[in-house]
Amino acid sequence: MVRLRPHHLLCMLTFVGEGYNPAFVANYRRIAARLSAGEPIEIVSGPDDICAPLLRDENAHCLAASVVGRDAAALADLGKLLGCELEAGSVIASDPALLDRLREAFSAGSTRRACAGCEWGGLCDRLAGEGYQGALVRGRRLNPPETAPGISARPRA
Repeated sequence: MVRLRPHHLLCMLTFVGEGYNPAFVANYRRIAARLSAGEPIEIVSGPDDICAPLLRDENAHCLAASVVGRDAAALADLGKLLGCELEAGSVIASDPALLDRLREAFSAGSTRRACAGCEWGGLCDRLAGEGYQGALVRGRRLNPPETAPGISARPRA
């Protein structure tokens, strides 16, 4: 299972192999391959599998209050989009239908509050505008959408 903090559910949509340092990029490429193969995603609070190579630095931005704020905004927007209350411990199927839905909402701007002020915004805007050409997280359609695995979270009241 891939452990992701909420805003990384957005970042994964536009990851093309660029990042903070070579170790970060290599790690993210491995995670992109796992997600593309359909490995489930567990939502976590705080640093996740993507953050791991950066945590050796005691001033890693992964621990900053601004990142926690990004996570809160992403969690709220994604829960609204998916129609359920997402929280740490929720499990989401990493399937083509989910990726399509996330990318459509990202392109429309309905899930981008977490992106405000992000240094990668220009790259993400360009990729979304180009139809996500070159994005490394790609889904394989293993099941038709109506039988694809779902989301383990509380339904919204």
